[in-house]
Amino acid sequence: MSNKMGCGASHARVNHEDALKQIDQLKKQWPDNIAIQCFDLNYFKLLNEGDKKKLLECMNSGIQNPDSSMGCYACRPDDYETLKPFFKAALEKYHKVDLSKTKHTTNWDIKGLPGVPEDLILDVKTLGINENLSMRVRTGRNLNKFPLPGAMTKDHRVQMELAMQKVFDALIADKKFGGRYVSITPDHKNFIDEKQYDELVKKHIMFKDMSADKYLLDAGIARDWPYGRGCYISEDSGFIIWVGEEDHLRIMAMQKGTVLNGPFDRLKAAIDYIESLIEGGCAKSEEFGVVTSCPTNIGTGMRASVHIKLPNLTKDGTDKQAKKILKPLGLSVRGLGGEHTPIGKDGTVDISPSARFCISEAEILLALYNGIKACVAEEAKASSGKGSDAKSGDFTAQLAKIEQLKKEWPDNIAVQCFDKTYFESLSAGDKVKLLECMNSGIQNPDSS
Repeated sequence: MSNKMGCGASHARVNHEDALKQIDQLKKQWPDNIAIQCFDLNYFKLLNEGDKKKLLECMNSGIQNPDSSMGCYACRPDDYETLKPFFKAALEKYHKVDLSKTKHTTNWDIKGLPGVPEDLILDVKTLGINENLSMRVRTGRNLNKFPLPGAMTKDHRVQMELAMQKVFDALIADKKFGGRYVSITPDHKNFIDEKQYDELVKKHIMFKDMSADKYLLDAGIARDWPYGRGCYISEDSGFIIWVGEEDHLRIMAMQKGTVLNGPFDRLKAAIDYIESLIEGGCAKSEEFGVVTSCPTNIGTGMRASVHIKLPNLTKDGTDKQAKKILKPLGLSVRGLGGEHTPIGKDGTVDISPSARFCISEAEILLALYNGIKACVAEEAKASSGKGSDAKSGDFTAQLAKIEQLKKEWPDNIAVQCFDKTYFESLSAGDKVKLLECMNSGIQNPDSS
């Protein structure tokens, strides 16, 4: 834990004129930087001076780091409303939604969702998994009383942490939670030293030193490290709250078991209790849901994950094949320490539904359950050796053959009606189904 006083020297700001020239140049060079591509000069010119400054501040990380994929962070709880045309375009592009036709809704109740078991218990034992899985569900919250981390001063950070103390005191006094609060803010009454901090990081209880992350520094989020940073830890270490990371609060429930409802229900109950104790409440948007610093997390702010063994899909010691197969199913695959970290030696990976926005909390939980079901099926295919070509998600050979047949057999209706754009929009499972339906015509191109 480095005590970097006022850390954030690289948090460069540029004036309007320089920024506009930079953005114009970056638009041509970085097509995947969403913030840069969603910037509209005509809209910018309509803004007052204060809002122009706010927009450039939100975009600063993406301007300074053009290889960013999102490239922007909200800096105030109302930025999504104040700068709605910009953020709406960015949200639609990243989350692949049309906000003129859909709206984010909040719902934690799985009852009534298609495919939910009659008893509402999502137990992976019914999927053939008998060992306990490491399960984690987290979400983010930001206090209305303070700017979001990107626009906070050192004093804001310290005061926000102090404002949360009465919430943590209430949790500590509650037998369902208990535990303690630790802080890395110098002179805080619950201060822990570097050795203690490092131990908590290694246990994945505390978050890593953010001051080494240039993207977060340029966003303003990692400034003033380590002031205003800390962590609440329940007595059983199964419930934790990060303070002062990318959002004011990152709230997590963790559990080992087979019933996914456990950590999900604990998180819901805890959030209701915590929000009732926060003076001024937490930032939420009627249109966009839970307000988070990064637009990638807005809506639910939720990530629900499990650690699951996939030895056959990870035979090469990496998660590359698992990602290739599971991404089309809407699942993210990571190493055990998060993105860009190694998988377990036994083939254990971290999987979670990718969607956060325009999906409810309940739907995310069900998506995790269905995702585990898909993992079990794909792992079985890989084990039996039936996972090659289309079955494993690689359709290159089939598509090439269909394209060739299109030129050679104009009377083959199935081949002529095959639409590659439609095919690419399908899930991996439906792609396999379609090719299965067409197989006779592909193998016998003289079919009518």
